[in-house]
Amino acid sequence: MFDFNFANPTQILFGKKKIAEIKDRIPVDSRVLITYGGGSVKKNGTLDEVLAALSGHTVFEFSGIEPNPSFETLMKAVDVVHTNSIDFLLAVGGGSVIDGTKFIAAAAVFEGDPWDILVKHGAGIKKALPFGSVLTLPATGSEMNSGGVVTRKSLQAKLAFMSPLVFPLFSVLDPEKTYTLPAKQISNGVVDAFVHVVEQYLTYPVNGKVQDRFAEGLLLTLIEEGPKALENPKDYEVRSNLMWVATLALNGLIGAGVPHDWATHMIGHEITAVHGLDHAQTLAVVLPNLLFVCQENKKDKLLQYAERVWGITEGDSEQRITEAIEKTRDFFELMQVKTRLSDYGLGKDSIPKLVEQLQAHGMKALGERQDITLEVSREILERSL
Repeated sequence: MFDFNFANPTQILFGKKKIAEIKDRIPVDSRVLITYGGGSVKKNGTLDEVLAALSGHTVFEFSGIEPNPSFETLMKAVDVVHTNSIDFLLAVGGGSVIDGTKFIAAAAVFEGDPWDILVKHGAGIKKALPFGSVLTLPATGSEMNSGGVVTRKSLQAKLAFMSPLVFPLFSVLDPEKTYTLPAKQISNGVVDAFVHVVEQYLTYPVNGKVQDRFAEGLLLTLIEEGPKALENPKDYEVRSNLMWVATLALNGLIGAGVPHDWATHMIGHEITAVHGLDHAQTLAVVLPNLLFVCQENKKDKLLQYAERVWGITEGDSEQRITEAIEKTRDFFELMQVKTRLSDYGLGKDSIPKLVEQLQAHGMKALGERQDITLEVSREILERSL
């Protein structure tokens, strides 16, 4: 196991009616900006609950943060922060809203061009406004980590950033707030969480037994509970388990002391930026093909994955690995997320632009061994057709 430092300062408020507790987590003299996306938080009553909890605070609202939060929209929110002397942010929504709010928190007090936050992947962040979140869509884990992803539409650039200064102070996780999610968002959330775990697990062995067993437990829970959520969206126990898995998948715990991959995400980001596919759709397209192309380097962990997660013990190593990869693809399809670029109307002519974007954004050496070159990325994309 690698040496590591681990700390996660986010307080989790998990369960029914926990929104009421946010009034005690935000100083009463704060000027609070509530950030959210479309109208779903209004329709399902979540925003009303938040406003009721903050009835003693000075509150402003900013809506319209997109499913892939855009730099352009978020900079409008930064203007609102400056105009109204906002000193606390509250994200109400899914990972995109929380990611966007992290950027707002940093950009509002950033010295220099806020675009540098993304270009330098967060390295230039020296301070940020405090913020919390009310999660309505479990998927990204953004509610308990220090990272985010923002798209600059004008450049077709989707870039990630990280900083310990953008951990949420607290996050509310009420499984009942997920009951009204469309089936597509349930599916995307399960796939997103699954791939988050895999990116920290399917690398190479470093004797991180705790991390491996933890990761395998999370994957098994997603496999067991994901289809149930589509069948019965208002099963509280199912939704509770999925909500907590999605948080644990990317709060730093299973990734401490082990190598990470993240190539599936980096390639997927370019597909979203250029063609507008949902984040989870791109992950479902890329991951099975990346595992196939990179199976030699991932052989030991793929065999472990085959046995411990999918119960595959018969056949030679190549057969077991192939079966595990196919079972992964089948699970995504079972969750109603298609796994081929052609399923989304994209053909071979789409690949040169995607490789060009990878090169433009410095993604020339991806993966846990930094050996996924542009040519390997091209091969993965060609297999994804």
